[in-house]
Amino acid sequence: MTLIPFDDRNGFIWFDGNVVPWRDAKVHVLTHGLHYGSCVFEGERVYEGKIFKLREHSERLFKSAELLGFTLPYSLEDIEKASNDIVARQSILNGYVRPVAWRGSEMMAISAQQTKIHVAIAAWEWPSYFSKEAKERGLRLQIAKWARPAPNTAPTASKAAGLYMICTLSKHVAEKDGFDDALMLDYRGYIAEATGANMFFVINGEVHTPTPDCFLDGITRRTVIDLAKKRGLKVIERHIKPEELKQVSEVFLTGTAAEVTPVGQIGEQKFTVGAITKQLMADYSAIVL
Repeated sequence: MTLIPFDDRNGFIWFDGNVVPWRDAKVHVLTHGLHYGSCVFEGERVYEGKIFKLREHSERLFKSAELLGFTLPYSLEDIEKASNDIVARQSILNGYVRPVAWRGSEMMAISAQQTKIHVAIAAWEWPSYFSKEAKERGLRLQIAKWARPAPNTAPTASKAAGLYMICTLSKHVAEKDGFDDALMLDYRGYIAEATGANMFFVINGEVHTPTPDCFLDGITRRTVIDLAKKRGLKVIERHIKPEELKQVSEVFLTGTAAEVTPVGQIGEQKFTVGAITKQLMADYSAIVL
């Protein structure tokens, strides 16, 4: 498959308040966000030309920036209007939106109070994150060696770029070993999440999901919890030990990119793509389309 580089595409990007040609949306090599991780972002899905849960995503972008110690130079309404405008300008029917905010290049040191805060929003057509075949059989997950950090060691409630470094490392190893993704434990050894999605487990007809106290409480996660409760399913948020996987009958992931995706294997243990997973996949599709 021929990859189209993301810096060499046609179209437009919203950049610091202006719509600029896609290839002109550039930053300097000495930008603080590149060197020190002072960058936050969002991932949003577009269905039939409309951004799903735009308000929740926009609010989280502002909260992430606050947790990293900087303030966005635009209002919530500005960001939402820009997001909708760039989706329309790009003629995106079903795709993805990436708002991103970062510290600029005025200072190149740990201390960076005088840096300018930049914001950009890009949108592009994007199919399913996982292949149709993988979703039908259920993803194969490897258990990662990297753990999600404790909340007193990193701003774990933020969607900060630096927190995804270990996700990339874990996913690369998993794919090299023939898996689709990786399951990450937290700093205590409890099940946390996949590399970019929250996790759910069906045990005796009940839906269990890890307590998000050191990783993101995903917007899609909360949406699926509501859908499950509307179906009369009992949803339990708690700390889950890896050894409890022996009691599990179904596993699925949730996320803006993953949507609702079944898991067929974690390590050597296999699971069925069962009725509860299929029902919640259908319910999620119904509310986004």
